[in-house]
Amino acid sequence: MTTSRTVTLIGKPGCHLCDDARTVIEKVAAETGAVVEERDITRDPELYDRYWEQIPVVLVDGEQHTFWRVDERRLRAALSGR
Repeated sequence: MTTSRTVTLIGKPGCHLCDDARTVIEKVAAETGAVVEERDITRDPELYDRYWEQIPVVLVDGEQHTFWRVDERRLRAALSGR
């Protein structure tokens, strides 16, 4: 049995780069079967302190994958193990 990968988008409301990242993440997750979750830095002081200059931040299985812009091919490769 294959375990689903998890993609976490860390951002905040009103962030246009977060909206762009979400579009790419949702597309790639639909293709790969990954689970998508979102975290709002305005509701989590620890995330805010760690990432406020980098949002949107994308984690794959809890590890930072990228920030600011999401490359669709790179994310797909990370999720498919290539």
